[in-house]
Amino acid sequence: MSTDHLSRPSQPSRPSRLGAGRPGTGLAPPSLTGGYPEPLWMQAKAALRARIAVGEVRPGSRLPPERELCEMLGISRVTLRKALTALVEEGVLRAAQGRGWYVAAPERNDWPNTLESFSETARRMGLVATSRVLRREPGPATFDEAEAFQIAPGTPLYRLERVRMLDGVPIAVDRSLVPADIAAGFDAVDFTSRSLYDTIAGLGFELAQADTTIEARPADAALAGHLAIPAGTPVLEMRQIVRDRAQRPLLSSAIRYAGDRYRLRTSFTRGAGA
Repeated sequence: MSTDHLSRPSQPSRPSRLGAGRPGTGLAPPSLTGGYPEPLWMQAKAALRARIAVGEVRPGSRLPPERELCEMLGISRVTLRKALTALVEEGVLRAAQGRGWYVAAPERNDWPNTLESFSETARRMGLVATSRVLRREPGPATFDEAEAFQIAPGTPLYRLERVRMLDGVPIAVDRSLVPADIAAGFDAVDFTSRSLYDTIAGLGFELAQADTTIEARPADAALAGHLAIPAGTPVLEMRQIVRDRAQRPLLSSAIRYAGDRYRLRTSFTRGAGA
């Protein structure tokens, strides 16, 4: 499995002005005409799409308030909402209850069936992966952790918790566990830029296969703060146990992605005798 479901991020920003025709912008206001050839809502949709396409509003940014958009386009709120809803259906915008309308991030269509680290996926997408380390320390394995690693409870595990970022934008919070005998020397590793996969592989261990589960959960206050999202926002939690070819567990991780920055793509084949 890969993490190539990450959308190309943009820096969080205040609402774009999108203020064509305002003094000092140098931009002409959109020209909408009633009746033929297209209804006003379709003209408004095209005007908004064009401005998004040329980068006036970047992916992840919030549009101005509906009142301002109505004034700028010279249309009613009913007409505007029809245009905005159509853009949501086309994947150009996304609506956030009580918070406005946001430009959706572009989707990635490729999905290799390979096990990749966050850093490897970022490099392939032309992005820079960095981390903010929240926690790094050894500690005894709980009963559940011991069962996952096939070790006795209380056996030392190395705990590493990081906010994972792409081009400086927070994408996920990653809590990883590694057996202490593998993690010898980890305290000297700079995990703000160093890949955990690369570090383990560099010690001679082969990360060969992973069992993965993904489920949706609401973000608690701490997670929401790290990801710059409102508390209660749905996040996708991916849990993995990564093993070597002899099926020894080398790494356990729980990665919680901001829901609007993560999309899983896969395909299914029906057997001939089905």
